[in-house]
Amino acid sequence: MAKILLRSGFLDDFQSVGENGQAVFDSALQIRETLRLRKQPLEACLAIPQLNDDGDRVDWYSPVTGDVVSWAAADDDARRRARRLLESAVGSARALSQRCLQSEKTAQQLFGALLAKTAQFPAANHVYLVGGKPVITFWGFVNLNQSVREEVLDCLAQEEREPEIVMLPPEPEEEPQPERLVLSEPDAPLLAPAPAPVAPQIAPPVAPVEPVAAPPVAEPALATPDVAAAPAPGRKRRSLWMLPVAAAVALAFGAPAAWKMLHTDAAVRPAVSVADIKAVEIAPAPVKTVDAPASVEPQPTAALPLAEAQIVAPVDTPAPEAATPAAAPKTLMVMDAGQVKAGSTRFLNGAWRVTVDVNDPVTGRPPALRYELKDNKGLVRISRSGGVVCRAELYAGLHQSGTLMIKSRGNARCSDGSRYPVPEVACKAGDQDVAQCTGRYDEKTVLPLTFKKVSA
Repeated sequence: MAKILLRSGFLDDFQSVGENGQAVFDSALQIRETLRLRKQPLEACLAIPQLNDDGDRVDWYSPVTGDVVSWAAADDDARRRARRLLESAVGSARALSQRCLQSEKTAQQLFGALLAKTAQFPAANHVYLVGGKPVITFWGFVNLNQSVREEVLDCLAQEEREPEIVMLPPEPEEEPQPERLVLSEPDAPLLAPAPAPVAPQIAPPVAPVEPVAAPPVAEPALATPDVAAAPAPGRKRRSLWMLPVAAAVALAFGAPAAWKMLHTDAAVRPAVSVADIKAVEIAPAPVKTVDAPASVEPQPTAALPLAEAQIVAPVDTPAPEAATPAAAPKTLMVMDAGQVKAGSTRFLNGAWRVTVDVNDPVTGRPPALRYELKDNKGLVRISRSGGVVCRAELYAGLHQSGTLMIKSRGNARCSDGSRYPVPEVACKAGDQDVAQCTGRYDEKTVLPLTFKKVSA
């Protein structure tokens, strides 16, 4: 077998498909061998699965050799050729499945039912091209919470290749052209003709201004008679614009007279020598004593608040809201109350992964149990270390008390010829109807179990 690892993953990440409680993955090697003996082209398109020691992770190897290219990285021509090969192989396997379903043998009918769902796979990213040929990984599985596709290759048709981005050379930038200036008015010429001469305007004649006599100025030394200039009777009709002129004339005649008067006063005043000045003693003012006031002791004062007291209304603290119980995970087993009351066990149909709270004495890890039940019948599959797989038949029933019982007809038969004990399972509805299960190996060994749904 070619050792080209294509993909790895956990079984719990996907949902297996099957028929009557029998999963396609549990019979993967037998299905591939039967297709090889029937010379079906689909056998070369199915990857070879290999479980790990814990039975929870699987590696998928290519049955052919060559360069490996993922479906997303392949070009359109390679995808088109691979799709034609897959359509031909799936069509041939579908015809073989129909012939087996019409057979009278039960084994042939079971093989035909499993072969009809063999080509199911989660998505296009689980298909690889090895040497140009398509190889499917995780066949017999679909995504969680999804059903099988009627046309198994529809996901390949919906997968479109991303358009390639073509880098174009940058276009040369055009140099900006200078903007054209448009003048709203033409410029004036630099040499303008001389302006025409303007005739001078002649002001109207103004009447002559006659000087006004200044008012008399009195002098202390020389007495000068007052000279009064009486205005002519006809001048009263003149306008008031002559007043500033009269003030200017008065200032011109009065300034020399004032200057002469100041010098005359200085000459009349007698001169006093420094020696004639006698010092005058000034007696100090008497100092009056004043009795100091009696000391006043400070009176103690009480430190009282000056601000007015305010009454604060009590704040109503809202009562804590009742905690809403968290919803139970969808993968856990839920014992529907209506079905339990009616005595139905439809909630038990499907594939379950059972976790046991005990470790294997050889590996130190808990054993991996897989229950597949339908209509109160089924099979248990136990994966042990070293790739040893044990199987046993199961039957289930619901008591009137509401207790679900799952028992086996004996110990499981292992691939190495040994036997392995199967626990007797008892489940009761707990919070939110989640099943609370225990497994009894003997009278003294009772361990808790957890059922998680793997597929419908």
